Amino acid sequence: MTVELLCRKIGMTQIFEESGEAIPVTVLDASPNLVIQKKSEEKDGYTALQLGFGDRRPSGADKAQQGHFKKAGVAPKRYLAESRISAEDAEAYEVGQEIKVEIFEKGQRVDVIGNSKGRGTAGVIKRHGFAVKRRTHGTHENFRHGGAIGAGSYPGRVFKGMKMSGRMGNERITTLNLEVARVDAERGLLFVNGAVPGHDNAIVRVRKTIKADRNS
Repeated sequence: MTVELLCRKIGMTQIFEESGEAIPVTVLDASPNLVIQKKSEEKDGYTALQLGFGDRRPSGADKAQQGHFKKAGVAPKRYLAESRISAEDAEAYEVGQEIKVEIFEKGQRVDVIGNSKGRGTAGVIKRHGFAVKRRTHGTHENFRHGGAIGAGSYPGRVFKGMKMSGRMGNERITTLNLEVARVDAERGLLFVNGAVPGHDNAIVRVRKTIKADRNS
C-alpha cells in the first residue's frame, strides 16, 4: 500500500534524451495534494489518507464540506480521494500537510489509475473487435452484427459475459509499471513514459507500482 497522488492529465507530447532518442510521454499536473483527513484502524476500521486536489471557490462547497475543510485547516478542494496506506506509513503524515511530486523520481516505476474515455453505445465490431462479415455469397443487411449468442433448446439461455453491443469505455483502468521519464518539481509536472487512461483534463491517481514490489 502506498500513497496515490491525485493528478490532472494534461496531454501527450515527446521529450528528447541526451542520446537524441524521442520518448512519447504523458504530462500530468502533479500540483501538491493536501492531507484533509487521516483514518485509523481504531476509529474507522482501516488506515488511509484523504487527499484533496484542485482549487475550489468556498461558495461552491456546502456547509458540511466547508466544516470538513475548516477542521483540517485548509481551503476547500475540488477533488477528494482516499489512499490506503499502512499504519507505519501514516505516521509520517499530518493533516494539512502537502504531498508534492517529489515523492517520485526519474526512472521509478508507477501505476496510473483512471477512467477510460467514454465511447457511448458501440457495436461488437468497435467494442470487441469482431470481424466484418463477407459481403458476398448470400450475406446481406447484417454485415456488422454478431453471430449466434447461444445454443438452441439447451441450455436455452444466453451465457453471462457474452460479448455483445453496449456501452463502451468509461471504466476504471489501471496501467501498470510505467516509467517516470522526468519530474519537474518547480512546475509540479510529472512526465510518464507512454499513455495513461482518460481524456485530457481527466483526474488520475499515480502510485508506486505494485508489480515491481511483487517481483522483488
